[in-house]
This record gives sequence, C-alpha cells and structure tokens, in this order.
Amino acid sequence: MAATPESPEKEYCSTSEAAQRLGLSLGTVQQMVENGQLEGWKTAGGHRRIRVSSIEEFRARSMAGGGQSAVRASANVLQVLVAEDDRILQKLYEHTFSTWTLPLQVRMVSSGIDGLLEIGRVPPDLLITDLRMPGIDGFEMIRRLRADPQLQDLDIVVVSGLTEDEIVENGGLPADVILYSKPVPFRELKGYVQAKIMAMQRRGRPA
Repeated sequence: MAATPESPEKEYCSTSEAAQRLGLSLGTVQQMVENGQLEGWKTAGGHRRIRVSSIEEFRARSMAGGGQSAVRASANVLQVLVAEDDRILQKLYEHTFSTWTLPLQVRMVSSGIDGLLEIGRVPPDLLITDLRMPGIDGFEMIRRLRADPQLQDLDIVVVSGLTEDEIVENGGLPADVILYSKPVPFRELKGYVQAKIMAMQRRGRPA
C-alpha cells in the first residue's frame, strides 16, 4: 500500500525513518519490531514498514514514565541509568542510592532496548548494567553504544552474575568497561560514583 503524495501524514514509515523519530539505531528498531514493541510488516521485497501511530504511542508511553524535562533541570547532578530486569534488585538499587545523600539522579530500565531508548533521549553520565536481560541483552547494548561515535565515551559499569569464561563466550566486554560480580558491590559502586561526582565538580560543568 502506498501513501498518496497528498497525504498529510503517512500511515507507515521505513525502518530508517522510525529510527530517526526515536533517536535509535536501525538494528534497535528492527529488534523492537521483532519483539512486538512496534507494529510493522514486511513488503514483498523484504523491507520493513512500521506503523507511525505505534511509534508515537511508544514514545508517549516512554515519556510518561520519564519526566525527561526534569532530568536536565538538575544542573549539577550526576545522571545514572541502571539497566536491570530483576525487580528486587531495581528496588535495592533505588533504596541504596537514596541513602547515599549524593547529588545523583537515577533512572531505571528493564532491558537493553529500553536502555538504548533512554540513552538516545537523555544520555546519562554513567550506565550501570546487567548482562542477561530479555530482548537486547547487556552485551548487545554495550556493542551498539560503543559503535555510536557520540556515545563511545559513556562510562559503563557492568554488574553481572556471569563468570569470566561465560562473558568471554558471549564475545567479552570492551577494555574500558568496569566489571563487578553480583551480589551488587554497593561499597565499590559508591566510591566510583563519588569519584565521578568530584571530577564533574572540578570541571565545573553541569551534569
């Protein structure tokens, strides 16, 4: 089905157009279609067509949980994004961070896709991520972040229950990614976060 030139708004768009609307990579959008997070279909030639309304609905749902204008309103606050699918660990992260009385703001996501979407909208100063997650896992999320020239310098900390051999079997991690083993080492994490905050304050820049 082809939209007529007079159509004020197309019903469907290409994968590249969807990626531009969402601020994500082509691969991420393709994965979202495969997972049913975006409504789409394939043409006879194998090209994906994605329903525009499903893109807008996804953006609206994401923004409803974000309050993104408030995120950047905190000028000297360290922005931390945690990607962890275990609800109990999410609560543990949130509770522990709240007791540190440090200038940081924490956002929480449950998958690599949601992590990429959040980072595409508002890049954090620090990403803390698990490796085993549904859909796009931590390995793939990190690979895509490091492939993006604008996000290659994002500080990433991995907290995982996988062994070193299991991590190697899955392709390993970039040398600049810090790796901690579960249970979550909050004492070490606090020291790392404090060091980043001090560096941020020395530079005198907003987070």
